[in-house]
Amino acid sequence: MGKHLVLVGGGHAHATVLARAGDFIERGHRVTLVSPSPYHYYSGMGPGLLSGIFRPRQARLHVGKTIEDRGGSFVLGRVVRIGADERLLWLSDGGRLPFDVASFNTGSHVPVAWTGGSLETLVPVKPVLNLVLARMELLKALKREPLRLLVVGGGAAGVEVAGNLWRLVREAGGEAGITLVAGHGLLRGAPPRVRALARRSLVRRGLRILEGVHLKSFQGQRARLTDGSTLDCDLAFVAVGVTPSRLFVNSGLSTGHRGELLVDGALHSPDHPWLFGGGDCIAIQGLRLDKVGVYAVRQSPVLHHNLLAALEGGSFRRFSAGSAPMLILNMGDGTGILWKGGLTWSGGMVLRLKNVIDLRFMRKFQVSGEREEADALPGVSSIEREPATGAEA
Repeated sequence: MGKHLVLVGGGHAHATVLARAGDFIERGHRVTLVSPSPYHYYSGMGPGLLSGIFRPRQARLHVGKTIEDRGGSFVLGRVVRIGADERLLWLSDGGRLPFDVASFNTGSHVPVAWTGGSLETLVPVKPVLNLVLARMELLKALKREPLRLLVVGGGAAGVEVAGNLWRLVREAGGEAGITLVAGHGLLRGAPPRVRALARRSLVRRGLRILEGVHLKSFQGQRARLTDGSTLDCDLAFVAVGVTPSRLFVNSGLSTGHRGELLVDGALHSPDHPWLFGGGDCIAIQGLRLDKVGVYAVRQSPVLHHNLLAALEGGSFRRFSAGSAPMLILNMGDGTGILWKGGLTWSGGMVLRLKNVIDLRFMRKFQVSGEREEADALPGVSSIEREPATGAEA
């Protein structure tokens, strides 16, 4: 008799399972995807969506259609509690969903409530769809008046968002002052040459970079910094680090130090071996990984194999993080900055390489006509400033 596999979230780590759901269904198993959106946007293309380098249909997977086309079921909603022992999921609409095996790829979000800011002013850079919606808001606003834009966070996301905001403003024919509050420093932890190249790229375009100072709070449209100074802003992009939802903590499961689902090398819970996970929402015992999408992509085929093994009694594969990933920044001026180990490379060719890699990845999993769709944003009306309790896909 077939069993029931439930996938919670349609992120990168579930991409192989979704595209090859027939491997499960042909063996008599049921597969259900639960997600708050029928689409999943690729995080690596988020800054390019903001500036208009990419169109929405190029950077998203129609995960709802993908699972249904292969004979599975799609549930539009959120999981708010996991009954691990009874193998039951509680949904945000009050419904319950039983399962034999469940896998979680619910991603992460950027918290903003701590800032005390106006919800009309703040744009968390995750979920990625926020950047698409922010672009639409800015294109309207730039027609009316010059804007004061703020980016909070000096990591890779903050640098890319700042650079691509500049491109958006320039191509819209508008005017805006852009300030990047870089906290402990611009790209802290990156090689010195990478930091220097990024700083030079932003400064030569007139962006202001503040280092050694952090955002303390917002009061209306005024940002208060830790050195006592203030900045007026019309829109603030927050890129100060991501956190998983409280779903696993609230469900009483074993978690990592940030509330991620704790898993072993086979990507399943050591306490409940019928619970699996991948991407930002998991912590792997004995392994500390940066929250970058490449690891979720590498986990994807491992999850596909192990979920099928869990349903049918096969042996598990262990996830190997592999070598340090190659990282490429989209600087928003037609150039990119690449580094891997001791190698650093910058220029227009680097950005073209990044775009080729990203589009090739998307084409591999856009198996339900995504590239022929319109660029509409069905069912979306506003930027998600603070996600609901439960699963964020």
